[in-house]
Amino acid sequence: MNCCDGRMICLLAVRALQYTKAMNVATPNLGKPRTVHSACPHDCPSTCALDVEIGADGRMGRIKGSADNSYTAGVICAKVARYAERLYHPDRLMKPLVRKGGKGSGEWGDISWDAALDAIAENFVKAEQAHGAEAVWPYYYAGTMGLVQRDSIERLRHAKRYSGFFDSICTNTAWTGFVMGAGALRGPDPREMAASDCVVIWGTNAVATQVNVMTHAVRARKERGAKIVVIDIYDNPTMKQADLALKLRPGTDAALACAVMHVAFRDGYADRAYMAKYADDPAGLEAHLATRTPQWAAGITGLGVAEIEAFAALVGQTKKSFFRLGYGFTRSRNGAVAMHAALSIATVLGSWQYEGGGAFHSNSGIFRLRKSDLMGLSYADPDIRALDQSQIGRILTGDAVALRHGGPVTAMLIQNTNPVNVAPEQRLVKQGFLRDDLFVAVHEQFMTDTAKLADIVLPATMFVEHDDIYRGGGQQHILLGPKLVEPPATVRTNLFVIEELAKRLGVADKPGFGLTEQEHITRMLPAYDMDFDGLKEEKWIDCQPDFETAHFVKGFGFPDGKFRFRPDWTGTPAPNRPPRALGAFGPHEALPKFPDHVEIIETPDADHPFRLATSPARTFLNSSFTEMKSSREREGRPEVMIHPEDARANAIAEGDVVQLGNARGDIRLHAKVTDAVKPGVLIAEGIWPNSAHLDGEGINVLTGADPVAPYGGAAFHDNRVWLRRT
Repeated sequence: MNCCDGRMICLLAVRALQYTKAMNVATPNLGKPRTVHSACPHDCPSTCALDVEIGADGRMGRIKGSADNSYTAGVICAKVARYAERLYHPDRLMKPLVRKGGKGSGEWGDISWDAALDAIAENFVKAEQAHGAEAVWPYYYAGTMGLVQRDSIERLRHAKRYSGFFDSICTNTAWTGFVMGAGALRGPDPREMAASDCVVIWGTNAVATQVNVMTHAVRARKERGAKIVVIDIYDNPTMKQADLALKLRPGTDAALACAVMHVAFRDGYADRAYMAKYADDPAGLEAHLATRTPQWAAGITGLGVAEIEAFAALVGQTKKSFFRLGYGFTRSRNGAVAMHAALSIATVLGSWQYEGGGAFHSNSGIFRLRKSDLMGLSYADPDIRALDQSQIGRILTGDAVALRHGGPVTAMLIQNTNPVNVAPEQRLVKQGFLRDDLFVAVHEQFMTDTAKLADIVLPATMFVEHDDIYRGGGQQHILLGPKLVEPPATVRTNLFVIEELAKRLGVADKPGFGLTEQEHITRMLPAYDMDFDGLKEEKWIDCQPDFETAHFVKGFGFPDGKFRFRPDWTGTPAPNRPPRALGAFGPHEALPKFPDHVEIIETPDADHPFRLATSPARTFLNSSFTEMKSSREREGRPEVMIHPEDARANAIAEGDVVQLGNARGDIRLHAKVTDAVKPGVLIAEGIWPNSAHLDGEGINVLTGADPVAPYGGAAFHDNRVWLRRT
């Protein structure tokens, strides 16, 4: 029977009260319920404007997309809409912890904030005395995209002359490919998708990872009868929304782009007058593409010739074609070449001339925020070594090249990232973190795979518990995320940790230290004649350039105003080019003179006949949201998608445990047999916690950290593997 007596009811009530008290109970501004503005802090180009409900008890309730923001347009992803589940999660870190047993043993003791910060500072000083300041490596990334809470760690790095941080893991390849052609990292107003007659969504599963792209694309279809084209490597939710879906082999995007441009020249779709004015060498490109036929591309991409011809005719005949180019281009070793090739289509067709036409990847180059005080740039020293974020495993295991032939890293502070889970070459990463001579402090919201291997763990605030400022690379707004609820008394901001360490390490008198979040935000806004209070009143700033600037009507971002069909792969400045001392990365000498397919990818061989991509899951975001019960239930379990032909050939049935491996290691997953993938291609969605996998090792055991040409990156979707049923 499902019943209980009065004593049980009383006991349940007491437990519920204890549970509530253990959670983050926010209590400021008690009174009437209200709806207030914020901004999504997570690593997504949409950077959605949010309307957050705050109850009379001061607790956060539901979150909605702001209907007043013209890009968010009232729509946000389901995982952020459920954010209260994360904020009030019973497993959230609530107090500082110090390791008691061996590394990774899970044995922790309580420690006060002052004692924890003292211990971190002491270990940093000890590392510096033994091996020099470069033995300390502050390590961070995009767990929050708030500029104050994310980037203040750089100020401490520069003040103390600690090892530099080359943030290669996400944007580099795509940004580099775009700027190689356009000369600037900006493009048409992404809201113009709604004014397009054909929206090409290429290299992003927007339904799962950039929902607002779909908002504007679907509006174009409803209001204008626009066609939606989706180009990706498997049949994901975005492809299901497409009028034309092109499923190609991983790493073959440039071949498709070249064939489309071949058809444009062949069939008269190319805008020769536009290219004569705006491009560097259209005649050379046309001659180069003479042999890049749809038949040639079909053999590389796995698409049918008819599919390629249909796509080329659609965009060729549709002047207002909007190419929305995603971050999938960053995940392949030839991604910069692929991005440049896809971008070049808009120039061949002259699509840039029209509202609702052109190509867009990121607006990250438009925002004009002054970050010198925030990041301590006035005392940054370019001669200090810079270590590649993607190669953390090699760095921590003593690889001389990865260490730039310098001394070891023996102390780290980690904020806003979870490298033991998300970084390539996971076995090397874990091996490095288990070193007895490495001290690690992790400032986190949950006990992540990285926190589990730390010496000290500090509890961190969430986005509604502090002030910060955001910029939306996938759109055009600077947005304020003000503090809305009070954090637990034992939880601290990233800025607090940096300021307190600066005091203990003797650099708190340097410029940029001693400022509040609100003061930092004001100092970033001189270009807008606005301070924190003004931005709080306005909620956001629309920074979108005018049509002529956004569409490069006055010329592209090179001195001669010409789009580069012939890129200078190692001479062109790029938004995140590595320090000059590091030089160009990877097999840059193999990069082509004109747009072309180049096989600097991990192509299958006899021992590794499959290509593996580790694509995003809909309800996770990198390793965030994996702690939420609702997200885990929606995703199920770690699985690998296998085409039915490959399953039959390997005697694999739905739900079987299979093993994937390569030279980096091997892991076990459950099989999901589906024709959503092409034969020879495997897809593992989501970065699950390592502990969710059968053997306690995650998918990044199989991904590589070799540098991507020409300016670095991490090729998470570019892995050859073997597959067998266990």
